[in-house]
Amino acid sequence: MRMASGHHQQDAPHGGVLSGNGSPGLWGALLGLIIFAFVAVPISAAVRFATHPATQQLFGGRLSEATTGGYVAFWWIVAILLFALPFLVGWAVAKLSGKTLAIVGAILAVFFIAILIMGQLFVF
Repeated sequence: MRMASGHHQQDAPHGGVLSGNGSPGLWGALLGLIIFAFVAVPISAAVRFATHPATQQLFGGRLSEATTGGYVAFWWIVAILLFALPFLVGWAVAKLSGKTLAIVGAILAVFFIAILIMGQLFVF
């Protein structure tokens, strides 16, 4: 459609991602990347503790008295949770529905409970 000034009228809405017209998948990926940047160092530390059981002596107290298997399992569960967190946040933002938020909340609750149980049994 031609306007009097000779310019074409645009059918697409104006504004970019910042105005709220971006794809939910891109928002999810962006937030997942930001979360990953925040948890990259703790993931590295958890994997380092899980793969080097001799680090158990660094913690002292009851943690140094825990079984080696319990110590390694605890740190692998922590590493898996931290690695899954950016994906869960990105997926929740991309879907952004009540059902999705309930699923993500349930997954985080299960991981949290597993870490507490493993911590009580093997670490603390």
